[in-house]
Amino acid sequence: MSLLLESIRKSYREPGGRRIPVLGIERFEMKQGEQVALLGSSGGGKTTLLNIISGILTPDSGRVLVDGRDIAAMQEVVRDHFRAAKIGIVFQTFNLLPAFTALENVLLGMSFSGKGVDKTFAKQLLERVGLGHRLNHSPQQMSVGEQQRVAVARSLANKPVLLLADEPTANVDPANQQLILDLIRDTCRDNNVTLLMVTHSLEVAGTFKRVEKLQDFNRPELCLQEQAV
Repeated sequence: MSLLLESIRKSYREPGGRRIPVLGIERFEMKQGEQVALLGSSGGGKTTLLNIISGILTPDSGRVLVDGRDIAAMQEVVRDHFRAAKIGIVFQTFNLLPAFTALENVLLGMSFSGKGVDKTFAKQLLERVGLGHRLNHSPQQMSVGEQQRVAVARSLANKPVLLLADEPTANVDPANQQLILDLIRDTCRDNNVTLLMVTHSLEVAGTFKRVEKLQDFNRPELCLQEQAV
C-alpha cells in the first residue's frame, strides 16, 4: 500500500474560540502506482487534505501512512526530510524561485532529498517536459505553461513514491492543460509513482479510471462530535 489514511480529523479554531471542522476521514487508501482524481468544491478541504498527506500540516488525530510510514507521527525535522525524499508536490501556483533558472529550480528540489544532486537527470526531466532549450531561463522569462512544466519536473526530481498535484492545470490555458496532464500521468506511470490529483474539473477527472469525491467519504462534523465527548 502506497498511501493509507485512517481516522483523520482536522479542524481550525477561530479567534473567538469556535472550532471549524474541515476533515473527518475514516479511511482512504491507494495502491502503489495507482492514479486517482479527487473532486471537491472550492473550500471543501482538498488542499488541507493534500497538506496533511504531505506532512506540511499535521492532523488533530489519525494516521497518514506513506510508503508504510506514519508521517503524522514524525517529528517536524524527520517529516521534512521524509517529504523531500518520498513525496513530490505540484502546486497550482508553481512556487518557483524567481532568482533561479529552470535548471537551478529542479536542482534545488534534488538538494533536499538526501539522494544527491544529479544534473544530468535534472536536464533529462526538463527535456521530458519540452524545456531542454529553456534550462537557463528564469521563471519571469517563461510563459505560465512553461513555469508549470518546470514545477512538474521539479516535483519528480527526487524520484518520489507519491506525487500530489493540487489543481495543476488551474492557471494554464486549454492548449497547455492536456499537455501537463499527459506529462504528469505518463511520467508517474512510467516510474510506478502513485498519483493523487486534486481538481474541481469534471473534464480533468473524466480522464482518470478512479475518481473520488471528497464529500463522499469526508465527514468533518465528526471533529465536533468527538470534541464534545
